[in-house]
Amino acid sequence: MVKRVALISGANRGIGLAIAQRLLSDGWQLSLGIRSGSEQWQDNPDVHTFKYDALEGNETQWVEAALAHYGRIDAIIPNAGIMVPKSVIEVEDDELDAMWKVNVRGPQQLAKAAFSALSESGQGRIIIMASLSGKRVASAGSSAYSVSKFAVLALAHGLRQAGFDHGIRTTAICPGPVATDMGQSIGHKDLSAIIQPEEIAELVSTAINLPNTASVAEIPVHCRAEATV
Repeated sequence: MVKRVALISGANRGIGLAIAQRLLSDGWQLSLGIRSGSEQWQDNPDVHTFKYDALEGNETQWVEAALAHYGRIDAIIPNAGIMVPKSVIEVEDDELDAMWKVNVRGPQQLAKAAFSALSESGQGRIIIMASLSGKRVASAGSSAYSVSKFAVLALAHGLRQAGFDHGIRTTAICPGPVATDMGQSIGHKDLSAIIQPEEIAELVSTAINLPNTASVAEIPVHCRAEATV
C-alpha cells in the first residue's frame, strides 16, 4: 500500500512536533519544512527534511524537493506561526509584516505551490492552523496578532472554495491557548490547564482522514467557556 505524504512546517516543537509524531504513527510519510534541527529526524526513513523559513518565502522549492523525494503530496499543514503581543496601534510595521509573511502569506504560497500535486489523487487535504484569535479579538494587546489570524481563517475558506471541485478539502483548526512556548510566553503558567499539542494533533488526524463527503470547514477548540466565538 502506498503511503500518503504530508508537508508540515514548524515541526520541531509544540503543535507541529505533535502533529508530525501523530501522522507518523498513523502511517504517513512526511516532508518537514524546518529552519534547523533536522538531525533529530535523520534516522527516520519516513521523514524528509527541507530547510524552510516562511520569512524567506521558499515554498515552491520545498514542494519541488518533496515531490522529487516522494513523487506525491497528499496533504499540507502549514503550522509555522509567530505572535507579536501588541495592539494594532502599538505594533511596528516590520512586526506586522513579519506576522503577515509567516502566518498568512506562507500558508497561501505553500498551498499555491502544492495545489496541482494535491489535486492528483482527488483527495488532497489542507489543514490551516488558525486560532480563536481569528474569530474574535479578545484584547487590545493581542489585536495585531488577530489581524493575521482573521486573514488566515479567510484564507482557509478561500482554499476550501478553490480546491473543492478538485477533491481538495481544507479545514481550519482554531484553538485557544495551547501548552507551547507561545502559550507560556503570553502568561499561561499552568500549562496543564490549557489545550495540549497532542489534542490538536488528534483533531488534525481526524480532519485529514475524513472522506470528501464529510468536509469540515472549521474546528474551534476551547479550554474554557467563552461568551462569544
